[in-house]
Amino acid sequence: MKPIQTDWQHLRFGVEIEFVGGTPERLERLPGWTMSLDERQTDDSGEESGSELKPPPLQWKDREQIRVMLARLQAQKAIANWSCGLHVHVSLEPWGKEAILQLIEAALRYQEAVKQLLQTSADRLIYCPPVTRELLERYQSDPTEAALCHKGRPQSHRCGINLAAWFWNKTVEIRYANGSLDYNEVINTVEFCLRFVAAIGTGRKLPCDPQAMASELGAPISGYPRPLPAPRWYRERMWLEEAFVPVLAPLASSLVQGGEILHIRPDADGILVVIEDAKGKPHPYRLQLPSTGWDATRLRSNDHSIV
Repeated sequence: MKPIQTDWQHLRFGVEIEFVGGTPERLERLPGWTMSLDERQTDDSGEESGSELKPPPLQWKDREQIRVMLARLQAQKAIANWSCGLHVHVSLEPWGKEAILQLIEAALRYQEAVKQLLQTSADRLIYCPPVTRELLERYQSDPTEAALCHKGRPQSHRCGINLAAWFWNKTVEIRYANGSLDYNEVINTVEFCLRFVAAIGTGRKLPCDPQAMASELGAPISGYPRPLPAPRWYRERMWLEEAFVPVLAPLASSLVQGGEILHIRPDADGILVVIEDAKGKPHPYRLQLPSTGWDATRLRSNDHSIV
């Protein structure tokens, strides 16, 4: 990729704001802002709650829109809890697809520092697996979206520095930040991501120490969303899920060709298992274990209470 000097304040960006509580279907939105009502989070009782709020493509000069929308969420008593994340998309339009290889290499070098700077909660790491050298080699031989997706567990196919986003909206997505509805924390995260991508696009070499990296970039050294511990019941659910995955993986691949388990949940009528196919489409099943082995019942994929 040819290095291109770009003012980070001129890069377009988006931010996915996850929250619980509130009444998202009734939130008054600024023009172009959208609410993904099918993107639900988990409240402290284990119930699905909240949603994910997203702006249209913005520039730094438009950031006041974020303050307005966060205030409206807070007025509805919405909060960001331990289940929420803050995902920043930064446009790669100045560089084009040629930026992907350089950003993969940058991820291999800096992703640990980015994770430490943004203080990613241990309970959220399953949603932002690392970029690997295997992914780099796979993309070098097959420069497609599929090559950029994490394979197998953790359950998310989108890496912490997610280059597959190029094929969706010409961006790179940085997923490491914890959730927040605090304007300063959100905007500090956006600023870091913009400065980081702009620096990689110019070919700069950065320190691998988190604070030194932020200082070199001119980004905030602190003031990012704090990690919040998940409740004990959630951690126990995840321990149980991890124990079930190797047991149910052969069944999942027989039910959905090329399928991988997205998540496993206990249910009054059995065990709910959601399997992602090769294209990322979820296929929910309810499993029961009679004496003869597993019985699997296909469920409606549009029932968001189970996916």
